[in-house]
Amino acid sequence: MLNSIFTTTSSGTSVTLPTFILAMATAMLLGLVTALVYLKTYNSRVSPQKFSFTLVLLPVVIAVIIMLVGNNVARAFSLAGAFSIIRFRSAPGDPAEITYVLMTMAIGLASGLGYLSYAVISAIIFLVAMLLMNVLNFGGHETTDQLLKLTVPEDMYDKQMVEDVLKQYAQKVVLKRVKTTELGSLFELQYLLRMKSGVDEKAFIDALRTTNGNLGIAMQYNLIADEY
Repeated sequence: MLNSIFTTTSSGTSVTLPTFILAMATAMLLGLVTALVYLKTYNSRVSPQKFSFTLVLLPVVIAVIIMLVGNNVARAFSLAGAFSIIRFRSAPGDPAEITYVLMTMAIGLASGLGYLSYAVISAIIFLVAMLLMNVLNFGGHETTDQLLKLTVPEDMYDKQMVEDVLKQYAQKVVLKRVKTTELGSLFELQYLLRMKSGVDEKAFIDALRTTNGNLGIAMQYNLIADEY
């Protein structure tokens, strides 16, 4: 009786309880290691906790689905129908995060199909590659650019005067955006700057204050690609 309960057969493929547990344990262990590597290398500006949970549990879910479906076509169609009524909504992720998700799915697939050694080998190669690229800062580049946000009252708005001040202190001046706020009474200017060496930051800010009536001035450093 117990053997019949803990053994399932699908189109000639038998999944016993020890096999089921071993596949789940392998998938969870590899998912946990993947999550730890992600936490070591991530540079996202949001909390990684929930995403880390996903990396740990997603391989297990995939492995269980693969083992239960097996080679049974009817089960596969039933599963597709069940998932078709579920709506997943999420914001587009970072490309690296999407890669991690795809890797954990591959781990789950390999574990569910019984290719545990392939799951381990592929995970090791992937994670070592991610660690090496992170250490070597592969594809990265340092930037000395800053993003200036300047608020100017309508009666003092003179873009040319602002840019004349900027060119005294910056070797690169690029206007990124102009917009109005407070029913058009204020202008918000955004410039991408590359400051000259040895610039006195206080003198620079003081010079800008003469062009905007002491309203808000903000300089943003350590820019990343999607911010400019």
